[in-house]
Amino acid sequence: MKKITLSIVAIASIAGTFSTTLSADDGFSLFNNLKANGEVRARYENVDVQDQTINDANAMTVRASIGITADVAGVDGLSMKAEATTVQAIGGQSYNSTSNGQVGYQTVVDPVQTRFTEGYLQYKKGATTAKAGRQIINLDNQRFIGSVDWRQMPQSFDSAIVINNSIENLTLIGGYVWGINGIKDLPTTDTNSAVLHAAYKVNPMLTVTAYDYMLSSLHDTAGLAFTGDVPLAGAKIGYRAEYASQGDASLDTSGSAKDVQANAYYYNLEALANISGILAGVGYEVLSGSTGTDGKTAFQTPLATLHAFNGWADKFLSTPLGGLCDASAMLGYTAPGFGKAMIVYHDFETDEAMATKSDLGSEWDALYTNAIPGVKGLSGLVKAAYFEAGDVATFNKDVSKVWLQLDYKF
Repeated sequence: MKKITLSIVAIASIAGTFSTTLSADDGFSLFNNLKANGEVRARYENVDVQDQTINDANAMTVRASIGITADVAGVDGLSMKAEATTVQAIGGQSYNSTSNGQVGYQTVVDPVQTRFTEGYLQYKKGATTAKAGRQIINLDNQRFIGSVDWRQMPQSFDSAIVINNSIENLTLIGGYVWGINGIKDLPTTDTNSAVLHAAYKVNPMLTVTAYDYMLSSLHDTAGLAFTGDVPLAGAKIGYRAEYASQGDASLDTSGSAKDVQANAYYYNLEALANISGILAGVGYEVLSGSTGTDGKTAFQTPLATLHAFNGWADKFLSTPLGGLCDASAMLGYTAPGFGKAMIVYHDFETDEAMATKSDLGSEWDALYTNAIPGVKGLSGLVKAAYFEAGDVATFNKDVSKVWLQLDYKF
């Protein structure tokens, strides 16, 4: 907790310096309209894998972040944001964070670390906004580019992004990324990547989205998605229909990782009905795979907020060689004051057989979350995942995970 306090005090001190000592005698101030926001999120996570040689993980961690925004130098449209985040363990580290050496425990990827998660300049002129520096990027449903905010340390990108809304109902996004700051306690990953994203809202029932994500030395992913909400007999039905192809990397990082080849496809069909707060949904998602000898590759989404897809047990953070077919169904309920409760079922298979086997297992997920009365900004969450093993190697052990969380935002 001492490190958390020191990090918050340091950022607050910087904010105070910006708002006071950087003012000149003539009234000039480098930073104006200073605002602060923050979050404290405490979480317990238990991981139990069907493996007698490794202990269950019991991770009690806390995330504390504080950010400041301000107008810069009195220039109309010019502003900045800085945010620092620290992740600390409470009561020891009975889990393998991937960097704490606790290999005798199951893995919970929440290493103890402190970093600047955002620090950028923003300039807004009319319908165009440009941002340069370290920033959070969440595109569309985060299936390809996201902040991985479920983990205690979010993913951010050293990048330059331009957003334009000059044409009514059309949003254009273009960006260049030169650094990736993932959730682990590792140095920034150098990259040479570009993102292009366009979304046009035809009407409330249809938005058409096109994108091209060129990840250096990995692959290019181009796709098209149709989304919307359709009113039907007192219900609202949200849907998504999407297809993407993954091809050879057109941008390369210097060194040995050049001329990387890829050959894969993706599609997703899903629908979610809301009938007076009763939620019911189905989905079918395919990430294509390879036999290993057909010249194809498995469809990968390495910069996604992966926890939101293919089950909360996180068994498919990397697509198996044979690909992944995920058939899912969801039932839940949401209402003001009640919060949200839901149960999700997944059935997993390979797209191409792996050593003649295709059963990747199944999973049940459950969640309840709600605001806690009496404290503005405080919410609680109870969540669980149970993965039942299939017969494909590395997916043939049952996994159960449980989370208890309190989140306070201010």
